[in-house]
Amino acid sequence: MLRLPTTSRVLPLLLATLALGCSPAQPAGTTSAHDPVDLTSSPATSAARPRQRSFGFTYAGAVSQLKPGAKARIWLPLAQSNSWQQVTVSKIELPAPHQQTTEPDYGNQILFFEATADEQGEIPFAITYQIVRSEVTPRNVDLVKEPARFLQADQYVPIDKQLLDAVFAGKKKPTGTTQEQARQLYEAILDRMKYDKPAGGQWGRGDAEWACNSRFGNCTDFHSLFMSLCRELKIPAMFEIGFPLPAEDTSGTVAGYHCWAFFGDERWQPVDISEADKHPEMKAYYFSNLTADRVTFSTGRDITLVPPQDGEPLNYFVYPYVEIDGRPAAKEQIEPEFAYHDR
Repeated sequence: MLRLPTTSRVLPLLLATLALGCSPAQPAGTTSAHDPVDLTSSPATSAARPRQRSFGFTYAGAVSQLKPGAKARIWLPLAQSNSWQQVTVSKIELPAPHQQTTEPDYGNQILFFEATADEQGEIPFAITYQIVRSEVTPRNVDLVKEPARFLQADQYVPIDKQLLDAVFAGKKKPTGTTQEQARQLYEAILDRMKYDKPAGGQWGRGDAEWACNSRFGNCTDFHSLFMSLCRELKIPAMFEIGFPLPAEDTSGTVAGYHCWAFFGDERWQPVDISEADKHPEMKAYYFSNLTADRVTFSTGRDITLVPPQDGEPLNYFVYPYVEIDGRPAAKEQIEPEFAYHDR
């Protein structure tokens, strides 16, 4: 039976595993994520090709604190190729057979398996990827398909709370083209909110109404408010979530997720408002551009998995979801570890 090392030893092993599979090759005609490039302004006015970053990524960990022999159902998000990332799954290490499924609303890929806890009360898992991620610019964006879905409310992204009135109280509401209105929303959120994650706070749910009132939060809060405001203006808006890679490092571990949003009527345009708040010198860039220092794992909110979970729809899907006896596992029972190594 597969058994991963304990947390104190798993990260060096993951990094070593990634390094063994790395190749120094770089696609011709591209710049790497570590070449000197000015990102303080939008590349939309530049003829430079989108930057790329090639890396290995391991999504691993264990379900713990189980009784030996206890059974669990486990769903893991699977990174997949799209217009901005080329994904190859190089290794899957699980203690039981698995199936790969597709969630129908957004096309998210899922790895599902049922397993029994070992003598230590753990169920380990590890998936290793090889990924080439491209910068997203106005020149390589996708067409907006099925826009009606991206105008609807989600549990924490309402469209009937008059958040537009609150954000623009005493000010002129956005006008002009879709691009111009979205830019006005982007600027208004940066003026209103601050990136902050105080201990014990309610940040991180991606609750647009809470974010509007509290005026602080993390990436999910910034982008949920943006999506609510877009949808109030009848502008389709989409949520993506995955993991950030430090731009200055070539290998290491990733502490947690990162998310961003898209808007558009004909073609999707990205925004990363929380990063713009943390890096004001890149405010112009993060409207309609995303760096290559990230990987997407899923799209959308209120996710019903396949096969369906017994619990409520997931607010978003980036960490493992586990059910034991038909109930969601406690957060402290799920110990994920994420590592990357540039190729």
